[in-house]
Amino acid sequence: MIIRIKNLHLRTYIGFQDWEREKKQDILVNLEMLISDETAVETDDVGDSVDYKKIKYAIVDSVESSSFYLLERLAGHILDIVMSSEKVTKATVELDKPHALRFADSVSIILARERE
Repeated sequence: MIIRIKNLHLRTYIGFQDWEREKKQDILVNLEMLISDETAVETDDVGDSVDYKKIKYAIVDSVESSSFYLLERLAGHILDIVMSSEKVTKATVELDKPHALRFADSVSIILARERE
């Protein structure tokens, strides 16, 4: 089973230029979580699944109160949060930094992690 969080809009300090450290910038998060246990399909019990609302709040609280120099580190930070849920066996995060480059809609990074 795959659970996705699409187009989560966050604001954080991101970048290494002086002007990027002065005010928060927009970040767009798309997240995909693979859940190998499909018990919730039968039981209809959130305890048998992943509480994606809790994961979302953990990401929002952490990211918006932190500061990052690189999108790569921010992606790793988000995956740390997601993978702390034991039911998530694999996760992929895609981050977009809108208007990071002139003439481009955004710069993005995709990072994935999987349990061994």
